[in-house]
Amino acid sequence: PKYRFRKRDKMLFYGRKIMRKVSQSTSSLVDTTISSTSRPRMKKKLKMLNIAKKFLRIQKELPTLQLKEPPPSVLEADLTEFDVANSHLPSEVLYMLKNVRVLGHFEKPLFLELCKHMVFQQCQQGDYVFRPGQPDTSIYVLQDGKLELFLTEPDGKETVMKEVFPGDSVHSLLSILDVITGHQRPYRTVCARAAEDSTVLRLPVEAFSAVFEKYPESLVRGVQIIMVRLQRVTFLALHNYLGLTNELFSHVPPPSPADVPLCRTCNRYGSSPSLAMPPAPAPSAMASGGSAAPMTAGNQVRAGKGGLGPPPPPPCIQKGPRSDFDMAYERGRISVSLQEDSTGALAAFSRERKSVTVEEQPSGVYHYNYCEDDSATGDCPFGPYQGRQTSTIFEAAKRELVKLMKVEDPSLLNNRVLLHHAKAGTVIARQGDQDVSLHFVLWGCLHVYQRMIDKAEDVCLFLTQPGEMVGQLAVLTGEPLIFTIKANRDCTFLKISKSDFYEIMREQPSVVLSVAHTVAARMSPFVRQMDFAIDWMAVEAGRALYRQGDKSDCTYIALNGRLRSVIQKGSGKKELIGEYGRGDLIGVVEALTRQPRATTVHAVRDTELAKLPEGTLNNIKRRYPQVVTRLIHLLSQKILGNLQQLRGPFASSSLGMASSSEPTNPTSNLSTVAVLPVCDDVPTAAFTLELKHALNAIGPTLLLTSDIIRARLGSSALDSIQEYRLSGWLAQQEDIHRIVLYQTDCTLTPWTVRCIRQADCILIVGLGDQEPVLGELEQMLENTAVRALKQLVLLHREDGPSPSRTVEWLNMRSWCSGHLHIKCPRRVFSRRSPTKLREMYEKVFEKSADRHSDFSRLARVLTGNTIALVLGGGGARGCSHIGVIKAMEESGIPIDMVGGTSIGAFIGALYAEERSAVRTKQRAREWAKCMNSVFETVLDLTYPITSMFSGSAFNASINKVFQDKQIEDLWLPYFNVTTDITASAMRVHTDGSLWRYVRASMTLSGYLPPLCDPKDGNLLMDGGYINNLPGNFFLSHPAADIARNMGAKTVIAIDVGSQDETDLCNYGDSLSGWWLLWKRLNPWAEKVKVPDMAEIQSRLAYVSCVRQLEVVKSSSYCEYIRPPIDRFKTMDFGKFDEIYDVGYQHGKVVFDGWSRGDVIEKMVKDRRSADFYESKRMDVLTCPSAGFTDLAEIVSRIEPAKPYLSDGYADEESDYLTEYEDEGLE
Repeated sequence: PKYRFRKRDKMLFYGRKIMRKVSQSTSSLVDTTISSTSRPRMKKKLKMLNIAKKFLRIQKELPTLQLKEPPPSVLEADLTEFDVANSHLPSEVLYMLKNVRVLGHFEKPLFLELCKHMVFQQCQQGDYVFRPGQPDTSIYVLQDGKLELFLTEPDGKETVMKEVFPGDSVHSLLSILDVITGHQRPYRTVCARAAEDSTVLRLPVEAFSAVFEKYPESLVRGVQIIMVRLQRVTFLALHNYLGLTNELFSHVPPPSPADVPLCRTCNRYGSSPSLAMPPAPAPSAMASGGSAAPMTAGNQVRAGKGGLGPPPPPPCIQKGPRSDFDMAYERGRISVSLQEDSTGALAAFSRERKSVTVEEQPSGVYHYNYCEDDSATGDCPFGPYQGRQTSTIFEAAKRELVKLMKVEDPSLLNNRVLLHHAKAGTVIARQGDQDVSLHFVLWGCLHVYQRMIDKAEDVCLFLTQPGEMVGQLAVLTGEPLIFTIKANRDCTFLKISKSDFYEIMREQPSVVLSVAHTVAARMSPFVRQMDFAIDWMAVEAGRALYRQGDKSDCTYIALNGRLRSVIQKGSGKKELIGEYGRGDLIGVVEALTRQPRATTVHAVRDTELAKLPEGTLNNIKRRYPQVVTRLIHLLSQKILGNLQQLRGPFASSSLGMASSSEPTNPTSNLSTVAVLPVCDDVPTAAFTLELKHALNAIGPTLLLTSDIIRARLGSSALDSIQEYRLSGWLAQQEDIHRIVLYQTDCTLTPWTVRCIRQADCILIVGLGDQEPVLGELEQMLENTAVRALKQLVLLHREDGPSPSRTVEWLNMRSWCSGHLHIKCPRRVFSRRSPTKLREMYEKVFEKSADRHSDFSRLARVLTGNTIALVLGGGGARGCSHIGVIKAMEESGIPIDMVGGTSIGAFIGALYAEERSAVRTKQRAREWAKCMNSVFETVLDLTYPITSMFSGSAFNASINKVFQDKQIEDLWLPYFNVTTDITASAMRVHTDGSLWRYVRASMTLSGYLPPLCDPKDGNLLMDGGYINNLPGNFFLSHPAADIARNMGAKTVIAIDVGSQDETDLCNYGDSLSGWWLLWKRLNPWAEKVKVPDMAEIQSRLAYVSCVRQLEVVKSSSYCEYIRPPIDRFKTMDFGKFDEIYDVGYQHGKVVFDGWSRGDVIEKMVKDRRSADFYESKRMDVLTCPSAGFTDLAEIVSRIEPAKPYLSDGYADEESDYLTEYEDEGLE
């Protein structure tokens, strides 16, 4: 065939050829010395050049963002599962290490010592591995075959709690604790039977005792891990998610060796009422409500207790690797340096003080110092006998405490035990408190309460009677207190602070056994049964937790690490659905509805989870039917989230199960962040310190560098031989901090590799004013399978130019989940030595972080607390947006991202570029003057086939405002919404030419022609036709989940749209236009409200928008604001200042009310409280379209128990808990 040019292409070809020659000649002329005679000639040539450019429409093409798919390492799990064949360790050792999580925290020699005690056990089908009545003294790991774990009911029936497959284990850590503490128990209601021929590995728990004797410092650490598992796994699943409270604790007080002697001591010195009569407190003493913090005596306060970050260790720790006890110390959030006080002169001096003092505490608690002085009579609170009796009671109580804790040297308690008296009604410690102590009751009793899930009421768990302790679990684990301790009557007790208790354990580690046993004794039989069924499992980075289409037989709870959910569409394409962090519930919908897994979930990095099997859940539902209500509540949250979405990736066949309150946003709920510099010029140290300062305002933050690691864990901490200890220490830091920052080295060192491996998200930090470049470190990482999401962060100087060429930075990298521009304070770029830099930032840390700084914005992005501003369309009424924004700035509300439609897209783009309401107002006012020009409007009229105006004048006005600015170059993340009439869909624009997409979002049908999308040529119109206030697309954009990726927690939506008349005339079945005309022309006729053709077309166009607006107004995530602007018309741009003032005054009134009602504080507050694990966010999964009746039926379904003859092995006593009678408490 004969090819030929089209005429248009030929003209463009020759035109460009001429322009190249002209530009070459002009450039050569510019380079030479230009004489005065040649200047006019140059001007003529330049004019000709501009005329030619206009005539040929030659424009410099701006670079566009290249769309990149996430790499396979992000979306795909490893094909190989747990690889036994290729490991150098025997399979039995691997299985034991993989499953019995408590063993994983031991050093290699300890673990191998344990493995020597393993024995094999062959079981035929139907054989019992263990049954009720046999001693509960072993850990079982299945090597091949299949086991079933049964719960035997009192009537002889048994139900399957869980099925055990190769590699899984059967054990109870509470039973392990019983054996170690010397309180061995038999199996009572739990038995395991081989479902087929099986090989079982058995590890006797006595092996632990032998190992602990050989390695005594590991004892505290081992028991601590068991306690952490009890609180983190068992209580998390049963309390936080299933809503159980007093069912978890035994209400019959455990036998205590201290009961009788204590009563004798009290009776010897008078009746109990006289014992409880200290001097009456001042009125202010009872008013504060009982904080536990002020209860420590003045002379007991020691240096180094405060602060969120881990304290510097003593020199002895820095010299070499940290011991197990030091790790236990830090796990308990105790400063290791405290040990210096116990042996120093300060402690010796304080022990010699023997005067009697009574200190009135703010919480209504009195403290008595140790006393022996008989002559002191004025201040002792124990009536006429005074000092000697107080001293005798104190000594007798200490002796009982020595017996209970099995302390070998009673002097260990000297100066570490405080005697307290609490008045009735005093709160000793509150749920969520971090600074907790041990309380040993002498007289009276302490009530222990727990807040019910989803209810603002407390339930009494148990009473702590004389001779019993309370507070041990929180002291041992270092976790926040899970209940409130209150003295409902006058009560006297001994108190040991957490730091003092750890000092006692350092001197005598075996003390931990007797204290841990008091915790285990308080657990109900139900918790012991659940401890067998709920597993603590680990998933390595890249391994699949489950795959799409797998059978759903359990629910998971993420304890630490990170998981990613990916769905594979019918076309084979994989799509990122969401990510899960600490405290998130995974797979609950499919497990409850018995649907195959809807997505594949794999570990982004090494992850620990709690696993709740289906059989266990059924058993809990049968025993405690109120759990069903809780499960319906969890599922209804997801269903309601969908009803707000109405569209989603699963809309065609089923409901997408995204929670309405907290979306599964890939960059939210992060626990670890790695900071990786592009080049050596990046001030990485200053950047991480500045970011740490901003993050500290949200929660406790730890910054780690290779130097800090070596200083704290020893110079050999990064050696491969210390791999396991370092992993354990880093996991512990993640537990006790809201977020951990990893600062990489500038080269690919072992520490840099470790940072990448630990990261939930990687921040690639570059300098915005430099040439776009790909760093050497990045190039090395491109060759490795990095699973963490990457974010590009570009730093800019305070007095530097605006961001530019961001597209080039993004295009030269592989897939990035987002980018941010950060304007840095001058101190970030100041060149200082590391010592001087740290000294400077120590002063900076003394001040609170600026909420409006870019570093605070980055901190909110990383913690999922961003605040989004969404601006609606409404023509000239949109000028009020600027007034509301000005009021927001004055009220201290930060704005982290901006989105909008129509005029909202225009105002939003201005604010995202300027970040100042004043500058935004100036530029918007200038544009409004242009819009008010009649002359330019008339000149733009055209023959009305597509539209009344050609759009040229309007384009020029928008282009004049934004020039060639790209959306990627705006200071704040920005998006706008348009209607794609080619594809009949909504479009969300987050990149590309700013003025074009703003113009497209403002294109009103009939007035302006649709704008051709420069990317694909589709015709774009005003986004208001689909969604005039796009707040809900922060949570449910059906195509790209734009706002989820951007991570909005709170959306402030400002609506300025016109309100349609709803009180229309009912004119019957037909309508005469002549009748309407008569009604309008006749001044005496009654006016009728009937829409004309134009209004009907307009209403039809905005039907979808009105529905979306109602969803936004009623949603929980959105703060809806509508200024009183109804009196202004769409084209009233001449009233700019008046409309602005209306928005400003309305905003001031609204935000003043928010300030008084703590709405603003709640917005900027972290979504996770002090207890990191209490999270409402659920997973994004699918469930067949079902009504609420079906939902209740699905959740309530309980499998019938199998009848089974127990052969006499069933426990005689019922493990069912008795009802907790309030009368019995008093």
